[in-house]
Amino acid sequence: MDLRLSGRCALITGASKGIGFASAKLLAQEGCDVVLVSRRKQDLERAKAEIAAAAPKARIEIAAHDVSKDDTVPRLVERFGEATDILVNNAGAIPGGTLADIDQQRWRDAWELKLFGYIGMTRAFHARMAARKSGVIVNVIGAAGERVSASYIAGSTANAGLMAFTRALGAASPAHGVRVVGINPGPVSTDRLETLQRGRAKSLLGDPERWREMLADLPFGRAATPDEIAAMVAFLASDLSAYTTGTIVTIDGGLSHKG
Repeated sequence: MDLRLSGRCALITGASKGIGFASAKLLAQEGCDVVLVSRRKQDLERAKAEIAAAAPKARIEIAAHDVSKDDTVPRLVERFGEATDILVNNAGAIPGGTLADIDQQRWRDAWELKLFGYIGMTRAFHARMAARKSGVIVNVIGAAGERVSASYIAGSTANAGLMAFTRALGAASPAHGVRVVGINPGPVSTDRLETLQRGRAKSLLGDPERWREMLADLPFGRAATPDEIAAMVAFLASDLSAYTTGTIVTIDGGLSHKG
């Protein structure tokens, strides 16, 4: 399917691996120029080489920045703000654990990247998009905002907030020619999945090494793949989804509504 994305520029945070990498790769294959943002230059160089091999015609730039830092966003906007047609907010790593497990500083540090990082990037790039009356912002959030869990309380709370943020801004953004949408992945086969399930296993079972038990009875007998989430990122970013805004698509095999 031709998503009609050729000639556009997409900036993706957390782009060196997992969902961010898969999204950047697919967008490049669909004809986008891509900007890969992550903290480690070495990881970005590897990701760039892999994407270049899969999409040799795409222009690929990298920016080694930590979007949890206040001075990062102005730098990214100054360098890429005018060119960016699509912003994919994906960077984030909130630890699993109960209220007693996560102290105040750890909670704040996690939210600086996932919650306030998304808000800061959206605020800056939405303003540029609104000024030219075009643009799409895709927030990759997480299904824990729907199926809240006390064993992942910091993540559930942040994700629920980002869901509200996405819906509220997305409802207002058509007046500025901009769309804001979200995706709530459930379990996805990434290194991050193991980290989260180790936290849950420690809280619920008292042993992080029993993390695989947290994945028992998943829908279809497996977690989602990063490519499956990336496909929705690309579709929502495209003009084939031009009337979609303020909406969040959940991709979790039905877990959020399982009794």
